[in-house]
Amino acid sequence: MTTLAQQMHQTLADRLTPTALEVLDESAAHAGHAGANGTGFGTHFRVRISSPSFTGKPRVAQHRLVYDALQEFIDQGVHAVAIEVL
Repeated sequence: MTTLAQQMHQTLADRLTPTALEVLDESAAHAGHAGANGTGFGTHFRVRISSPSFTGKPRVAQHRLVYDALQEFIDQGVHAVAIEVL
């Protein structure tokens, strides 16, 4: 069984062909915060990514590409995604 972070990683890899990609589940560090589900998994993520798709685009547009790629996960309960463009 794959974790949500692994599924998100695969989706980003398929859609944005990144040259660097890391998806971290930081949910445990957000226990008790808004959107936490009490399990310590699956609600708060950090994405570190570099992609040719970002070339020439402002930061907001780069982040929008990531959010758009992950929309299905957000719709299913992912509460927060912190994005670091490398």
